[in-house]
Amino acid sequence: MSHDLSTVRSFLMFVGHPRSGHSLVGVLLDAHPNVLVAHELDVLKYVEAGFGREQLFVLLRRQERARAARGRVTSADYAYGVPGQWQGRYRRLEVIGDKKGGKSTLRLGERPELLDRLAATVAVPVKIIQVVRNPYDNIATMHRRAPRASLAQHVEQYFHLAVVADTVRMRIPAEDYCEVHLEDLIADPAATLAGLCSFLDVTAEPDYIEACASIVFPAPRQTRANAPWTPELLAEVATRMADHPVLARYRDADGAPAPATASSATTPEPA
Repeated sequence: MSHDLSTVRSFLMFVGHPRSGHSLVGVLLDAHPNVLVAHELDVLKYVEAGFGREQLFVLLRRQERARAARGRVTSADYAYGVPGQWQGRYRRLEVIGDKKGGKSTLRLGERPELLDRLAATVAVPVKIIQVVRNPYDNIATMHRRAPRASLAQHVEQYFHLAVVADTVRMRIPAEDYCEVHLEDLIADPAATLAGLCSFLDVTAEPDYIEACASIVFPAPRQTRANAPWTPELLAEVATRMADHPVLARYRDADGAPAPATASSATTPEPA
């Protein structure tokens, strides 16, 4: 693989929250002919263990090729295959990375120096994408997928990760950090993907954009109404959002769910 490494210009990683849309963005970027994004290798774990540049890149490529071979169906039942594009392979490798947003953010919260170690290991600029989703939906989905923790515990984890993401953002050059809102991607996938390609300095080829846009679901899932919100938790989320500029658009009270009743707390998530 050493002959591929000379063309790599940047390393891509994700920070932020689980269940925010990182998987969708990761697979869309992986479909680009000059980009390879592995799904949840957890590259910082290997950086911490002392793996070298070529070892990391081999692991990333192996992870994503295996993922593509399985048909790219996620545990959330979304089929993420992009027709006619380059998932799990590439024409010229210019950007390589790992989609492990929540776990990477937790690791950076515990050991911030891992970001510097990653940059030193890969020997190219590290670019970071943060995918942001309405926090009420994001927290509700986190709770639905891990119900053993209380909704209050998920609120606490959400804002812990938000603090870490803000800290990471302040540590790197502005041109190396990209904030993407899931609602924008769904509303206008072509424009959002073109912006991501510009951020990564790769060509937004029309057939690539069209193929990716074809698999983006037509509307975001609004899971917020199906969580056991209390007035106190709703007030806490609204208050703590004010500390994070990335969440400013969600502070409108119209975006908050109503407190749960005995019936609404058990309503199935809309398809």
